[in-house]
Amino acid sequence: MRKRVFGKKLSRERGSREALFVSLVESLVTNRKINTTKAKAKAISGYVDKLVNLAKKDTLAGKRQVLKNLRGNKEVATILWKDIAKLFTDKTGGYTRIIPLVSRKGDMAEVVRMEWTYKESKPKDENISTKTKRN
Repeated sequence: MRKRVFGKKLSRERGSREALFVSLVESLVTNRKINTTKAKAKAISGYVDKLVNLAKKDTLAGKRQVLKNLRGNKEVATILWKDIAKLFTDKTGGYTRIIPLVSRKGDMAEVVRMEWTYKESKPKDENISTKTKRN
């Protein structure tokens, strides 16, 4: 029986599943990208969108909700408020992308890279210096 369980269980009980989600979100916020299985990435994509929307509100209540969902990790929460929320001021959703990678060798699990969808602007000088001229 389903018993109103929302989302994927991922073969874990509630506490360990919530801890897994928080640790994946913390890794995504601090490292800007993570490699994980497809099921875990799809399970946290909505959770990440919810946190970014709360951080974009820039209210005290929104900040408290983000801290509550991240289990009091202030370092990750401030990165989310100051850096990531400002990158997505014009977007309303779809803050992450999932890129498929090669399957894991041991159990053939589908491995993906999850990263933010913002475009990083590259300095124009780098593109010019990489080109070589031939005579």
